[in-house]
Amino acid sequence: MLTGSKAVMTCSVTGCDMHNGEPVYLVTMGNGNITVRVTNIGCSILSIHVPDRDGAQRNIVAGFSDPLEYIRNPWYFGSVIGRYVNRIGGASFPLDGRTVHLSANENGNHLHGGFEGFNKKIWRIADCYHNDHEAGVLFDYTSVDGEEGYPGNLQVRVRYTLNTAGELQLHYAAVTDKATPVNLSNHSYFNLSGFEVPTIADHLMTIGASTYAEKQQQNLPTGRLLPVRGTALDLSSPRRLGAGIDSLQADDGYDHHYVLDGVQPAVEAYDPVSGRLLLVSTDRPGVQVYTANWWDGSLQGAHFAPYRRHGAFALETQAFPDSPNRPEFPGTILRPGEVFQTKTIFTFAIK
Repeated sequence: MLTGSKAVMTCSVTGCDMHNGEPVYLVTMGNGNITVRVTNIGCSILSIHVPDRDGAQRNIVAGFSDPLEYIRNPWYFGSVIGRYVNRIGGASFPLDGRTVHLSANENGNHLHGGFEGFNKKIWRIADCYHNDHEAGVLFDYTSVDGEEGYPGNLQVRVRYTLNTAGELQLHYAAVTDKATPVNLSNHSYFNLSGFEVPTIADHLMTIGASTYAEKQQQNLPTGRLLPVRGTALDLSSPRRLGAGIDSLQADDGYDHHYVLDGVQPAVEAYDPVSGRLLLVSTDRPGVQVYTANWWDGSLQGAHFAPYRRHGAFALETQAFPDSPNRPEFPGTILRPGEVFQTKTIFTFAIK
């Protein structure tokens, strides 16, 4: 694992600007070897600098240098997604004998929390801390009753913690005063070459999943879970992403929900050229794998080059898509008196 060379943990907060009367901040965490920068706009991860096998530091996530760019951020770079990551079909769902209608921001469906989801919100920094073992920042936000159509006042906390073991831990928690669906995730895009190679075709990926959620038109699940074995989606052993991308012509790459078997780490991604390795552990039942199939080169971020198709992969750890409309899927309704809690860990290593 990538431990800090001096194991000196740091966390600092810098005021950047104002947006709609609210302060925008940049938070920098470091362990002497890894540096993570985040902003309170959408709890978005701007950059993660890690070394390659020769010690060369590169930013391995897509993003912008200016935190204010995250107000528009059409590809959700690095942001927390909520109240519900992925899709809810028809932008509606049944709940306790009535139909709840949400904002329809994608072809009549509800995607990634709606038009102004959690990725667009200015979160409050509740704490920034460091000690001998870790550095972290705690964000909170209250999503009011009716926001994007969701019922209930939902109080949310997101904590990012970088430690001496080379782990970036993402903790999510929420409580509500009315029943409401909750499915939170982070939407960082990774290119472990640090975008020195413009696509992730030669990355190797392994996922501990025997099945995936079959989908129909508009990327909505059918409700059936199908085996990955013998298909282009089989990542049960290390597979070159380019091979799968070339075989998945209907989606022009990966955009599929894997049902995790519970093994940890759940996902391993490796760049043979740089030697950088990403391990993902999670208590979520699934992960959506997306290989930036619709990036078109129109955006140029912190890497000072256009982000092009298949330039990175996203690993959105989450509950199943459209679960509020699928009684056969595990439930995602949070009720008053309950606490939503989940954790995902990104571990950075070299081999």
